[in-house]
Amino acid sequence: MPVICYDIEIPRLTESDLSAWQDIPAAVASDCLGRSQAMAGAISPLAPTMRIVAQARTVDCMVSDNSALHAAIARCEPGDVLVCDGKGFEDGALFGGLMTRSALEHQIAGLVIDGAVRDSAEIVEAGFACFARSVVPGGPHKGFGGAIDGAVSCGGVSVSPGDLIIGDADGVTVVPYSRIEDTLAAANGLLEKEQKALAGLARGGSLADVYGVPEVTMVKPG
Repeated sequence: MPVICYDIEIPRLTESDLSAWQDIPAAVASDCLGRSQAMAGAISPLAPTMRIVAQARTVDCMVSDNSALHAAIARCEPGDVLVCDGKGFEDGALFGGLMTRSALEHQIAGLVIDGAVRDSAEIVEAGFACFARSVVPGGPHKGFGGAIDGAVSCGGVSVSPGDLIIGDADGVTVVPYSRIEDTLAAANGLLEKEQKALAGLARGGSLADVYGVPEVTMVKPG
């Protein structure tokens, strides 16, 4: 079966736009999106130092078939991150060492995959940011098709081409393109609030006071 590539115009952020997100943690971005848009905890980095701040190019793969991923690598623009719906299948790797080298040649920022990868030590050594559901030695098939640049589900979150992907040691948060500007403003405000909270702690204050935790009521047992 052929791989389908949707002919769409992907909205693009400038380097300055992306730079403004470099110090925003995935957790803060999720908090500012109503504590949502965080992928399932199983989607985790191969190494805790891995970091992604990039726009999504989406890939929809058939179970244990990586044809669409191969095709997508050549269609990415420098700095894109591949976001792949691998159907959550953990026992057949869709991405490995050779594909990592190819992705680096195309200046791809990283991979987020709801599925498995292999050659994990090689991926880490290459410095390629990779967030995956599992690592397994078994490889994929090819030839069953798939799709590129359509809406996908990855780690329980809907992702469209152009959405902003924030990945770090905690996992991955997806910022919808339409929410990028207001989420950034909220994230900077939240980080400022956290700094003030830390300063308050240094003066002997309490996080319970900062965040408005309900009063503790003392009662006698029994």
